[in-house]
Amino acid sequence: MASLPLANRVAGAPAIAEWHLLAAHAAEPNPFYHPAILVPALRHLEGAADVRIIEARNKDGALTGLMPVVPKAHHARYRVQNSTNWMHGQCFFGAPLMQAGAEAQAWSEILAVLDAAGWAGHFLHFDGLDADGPVATALERLCATQGRGCKRIASHERAMLRSSLDADAYWETHVRAKKRKEIRRLINRLAELGHVTHRRLANEDDASQWAEDFIALEGAGWKGAEGTALGNARETRAFFRDAIANAAQDGLLDMLRIDVDAAPIAMLVNFRLGRGAFSYKIAFDEKFARFSPGILIEIDNMRAALADSSLDWSDSCAAPNHPMIDGIWAERRRIVQYRVALKGRGLQRLTRRAAFAGIGIVEDSISSMKGRRP
Repeated sequence: MASLPLANRVAGAPAIAEWHLLAAHAAEPNPFYHPAILVPALRHLEGAADVRIIEARNKDGALTGLMPVVPKAHHARYRVQNSTNWMHGQCFFGAPLMQAGAEAQAWSEILAVLDAAGWAGHFLHFDGLDADGPVATALERLCATQGRGCKRIASHERAMLRSSLDADAYWETHVRAKKRKEIRRLINRLAELGHVTHRRLANEDDASQWAEDFIALEGAGWKGAEGTALGNARETRAFFRDAIANAAQDGLLDMLRIDVDAAPIAMLVNFRLGRGAFSYKIAFDEKFARFSPGILIEIDNMRAALADSSLDWSDSCAAPNHPMIDGIWAERRRIVQYRVALKGRGLQRLTRRAAFAGIGIVEDSISSMKGRRP
């Protein structure tokens, strides 16, 4: 795999080998910042030219942290310059890659780079962290130690799968009896239409064809009609093809499909890293909507994950209160945003301090006024 595009290098860029090593031993697995997926994003997706890759190294020169950052002219409704971790439209988790046990050192180096960078704006806005994970914990502790402002500004919960139960026990425990009965009925009705197969990608060589099948399946549905399917835009289509090929080559790819008479009616893409998995994309044939193919393939996904001894958990990457996956996966992951103060010298230090404090005051005032409404 080639190295980072030159436009994205900040004080040099990590070699792919050491980047792979960091991703494999990260305190929190994040396949979206693994080179298999981040490099295609930097090559193809909108806004990538503005991204800076910040790295942290220990005193021996070993890579201990890596985070893609992009400068912004606005923060929410406020016209104030800031920087944020890059979470493009195909990225659903924002934890930087940090060597397990070296989170504090990695954060210290990354924040020092931002403190010294004129392009970084007045503060760091950080999105997509696990509220209870080691990366968020290390950030809060380091900021407290440094006397650096750090405020949680938003949070939400999304479905995840983390259980020691086997698939049958989990199904019986967490899914209502009425729903289980209805799904059994749908499975039986679907079987009446033709030969139904449930498959999981087993051969890396098949990944490119499965990617094309997914693009076609998604594009034939409502996303294609609205122009939001991966295949609608050259940039996202190229990203998806490269990311799938890279993920298959590097052992991150997990794909499932349900076929009727050899034609896909549902497909699902997971990215795996370490002992975790992230559900990235799902698509289904809307002509089969009455059989709930999206639910059926999520059940296949649940069974595969709970039967896999190499996995401890799966993150749905779904929106909060998702009407489908919340009824199948019982556990929750709390995702948070932070606003982190940046330091500096002279006037820059004063303006950064004022911007961080000022936005906090305004937001607290707005929240207080909303709380007083009848």
